[in-house]
Amino acid sequence: MNGKDVKKLVVACDAGMGSSVMLASQLRKELRKSAVTVEHTPVNSIPGDADVVVCHAGLGARAKASAPDTPIITFQVFLGDPAVTRLVTAIKNGSEINA
Repeated sequence: MNGKDVKKLVVACDAGMGSSVMLASQLRKELRKSAVTVEHTPVNSIPGDADVVVCHAGLGARAKASAPDTPIITFQVFLGDPAVTRLVTAIKNGSEINA
């Protein structure tokens, strides 16, 4: 998938509070000049119109079960993780996203 094709990015979490909310807020700020909507949702309720899902590595299998046809980007660290940085760069530059 190409970053220029991302219109809706979903940050999926388990409890719906805390660090993943901060990550979603950070992504909104980083992508505010892009035409990308960033949403925060429980991992078991990922919307069908999500173009890409970002979640902690421990939730990757559940995210894939919830959104089997959507690219899933997993990370280890909520803020400053290289996988998330690569995703943001791909969206901004219109380069390929490697899920």
